[in-house]
This record gives sequence, structure tokens and C-alpha cells, in this order.
Amino acid sequence: MGIATQNPKLRERFIGKAEYVENFMRFIARELREYMAKLGVRTIDEMVGRTDLLKKKENLSEKEEKIDLSKIIVNLSDIDHELMTFHANKAYDFKLEDTKDEKLLLDKKLQTAIKKGTNIKLETRLSNIDRTFGTLIGAEITRNHPDGLDDDTIVLDCKGAGGQSFGAFIPKGLTINLTGDSNDYFGKGLSGGKLIVKAPKEAAYNSEENIIIGNVALYGATSGKAFIAGMAGERFCVRNSGATTVVEGVGEHGCEYMTGGVAVILGPTGKNFAAGMSGGVAYVLDEHNSLYKNLNKQLVITEKLDSKIDREELKALIEEHVKATGSKKGQDIIDNFDDYIPKFKKIIAGDYKQMLRLTAKYEEQGLSREKAQIEAFSEFMN
Repeated sequence: MGIATQNPKLRERFIGKAEYVENFMRFIARELREYMAKLGVRTIDEMVGRTDLLKKKENLSEKEEKIDLSKIIVNLSDIDHELMTFHANKAYDFKLEDTKDEKLLLDKKLQTAIKKGTNIKLETRLSNIDRTFGTLIGAEITRNHPDGLDDDTIVLDCKGAGGQSFGAFIPKGLTINLTGDSNDYFGKGLSGGKLIVKAPKEAAYNSEENIIIGNVALYGATSGKAFIAGMAGERFCVRNSGATTVVEGVGEHGCEYMTGGVAVILGPTGKNFAAGMSGGVAYVLDEHNSLYKNLNKQLVITEKLDSKIDREELKALIEEHVKATGSKKGQDIIDNFDDYIPKFKKIIAGDYKQMLRLTAKYEEQGLSREKAQIEAFSEFMN
């Protein structure tokens, strides 16, 4: 539903309606009510803990009979039913008011900067229990400025370890620098903001050879930039649809299901790279000529960087990466760019390349980018 209906013009080409999904959920709710009526309960809360309503299925196979359900199907009739229901006043307190985001939002200077859209820079320390850092601040920016702010308006300089979902969903205008490392789901749903990660100067390890951010980084990112002076874990840039990123190596399943954006990989890739990648571009530094063994070739093709436009784009992104992170690997590539160019591979989906060619054709005829894309899509589908 999401892919088919993001663009109003493209939505016209599909007969499905959002109301169909709503109606489907109503049918599910109605069927649930019918089952609840058979069980003699009126609310979901009344069903919580009612193991007496569970029974073991009859006529099980020999293998299924070996499953021990005694700990699940147990008679709780002697236990007070009040102990088996949910009470809001007994709900676990996640203490969201104690998050680093909330504490920073108490800063009057930050509040004023967000409301007025003026520049500010703040510093803080993080540990890996500080999950989704930056998300609440990003939400406050979006409330005041739905279209975001100018790049680098709000800058947060962090030291330490970023917890899960560090920088998730942050909007345009918010930049988060992290000196340290980060956990899984780094930059999840990145929405225009900028994320920068680098190792401390006193680090005893070589960051370009070590994982500095966890698995599933930039999952579902739609826009923005991320510069990582080190390696990423597995499933880097999964479902990225518009973000631009530079990283110095990735684990398995990199750029999986990617539909847009640009990923520059200045190092090795794990197995199954670009699986299901239907859009976007990946520039991979293949120093040991081993990418072909790890590349999933089902949808993508491999090209040399013969195009001047490709080379200029790549160089500009690496220069931005070096400026943001101080990457030694990036600087070496820039200093010897002509020597490195033959070692780079451009990974792009065949259909996506065809769409870019058609879009460019219609733009040359004087159409706007949006209209050119619509005409290109129509020609491609026909």
C-alpha cells in the first residue's frame, strides 16, 4: 500500500483504496467480537490471564504430541482474577521524562532556538541505554517547522555509546555528531537530518577495520545524510529510499531492498549485497576484486565509473565524509583519487537505470522533474 500510494499521480494508476484496508480491519474486529462472545467475555482485558479458556487441540500428530503445554494450560481458577487483568496504575513506568532528549529540551536556549529556527550547538554524554536519542528533539523541530530547518541549524555533539535507534526519524536541520559508537537501528527512518559517527582520537583500534555502528542502520531512511568513519554491521541501508550515506565497510545483506538514495561503501561488503535492491545507487570500493562473490545479481548490474557525473558525485561525497569525520581512509582516497577510481564499482538496478534514462529524456523536452518521472513511469510500464 505504501509503495503504491506515496505519489498522488501514481496513486491514480491503482484501483485500491485506503478505505479497503479500513474495512478489512473492521471485519477482523467483528470476528474477534464473535469469538469473545462465544467465550463469554466482553473486553480484551477480561481475557488476559484466562488460561482456563485454553484447551489442547485433539488429534495431534506424533511430533505435535511431544510439545509440553503444561506450563501454559494451567488451572488458575483458584487465583484472584483481579491479579490477571491489566491496570493502568500498575503499568511499567519507562520514565521517558528522564531521557537525554527531555533533559536537553528543558534547556531554555534550545527551546528558543527550535521555535525561532536559530543556530545552536549543545554537548552531552551518552551510554547505550539512551535509546532513540534525538527523536524527541526532532519531533519538537517538526512541530514548529514541518518542512524542517536549514542544514546544521541545531547541532548536538555527543560522546560515548549511542543506544538502539540512535538518531531515528530526525528531520532536516538537526545534526548529531557522535564520537564513540552506536547500537543497532542507527538512523532508522532518517528524515532529512544528518548523522556523523567517528571513533575517539585516543581509540586503540583502527575504525576503518572495526564495526562502529550496529545492524540494520538507516532502516527505512527517506532523506538526509549519514557519515560513518568505520564499518557497519549487517543489513546496512535496508529499505533506504532517499538518504545519502558514506561508510567504510558493511556486513551481510547490505543495501537490501533499497529503493532510492546513494550509499558509498569505502571497504568490504558481506554476502548477499544489494538483494532486492530496486532503486538508488551504491558505489563500492572493491580493492580486492571480491565484490562479485558477495553481490546478489538478481536485480542489479555492475558498472565502472566511466561517467564524469558519477566520478564527481563520488568525490564530492567522500570529501564531505572527510570534512565531517576526519576519516583517514577517505582522505587517502581523495589524495589518490585517480588511482582509486578503477577500484570502484557502481551498483544500480537495471530497471532503475532505465527509469533515470527515460526521466532525463522528458526533462530535456522541458517537463518538470515530477512530470518527467510520471511520463517515464508510464512509458516504462507500457
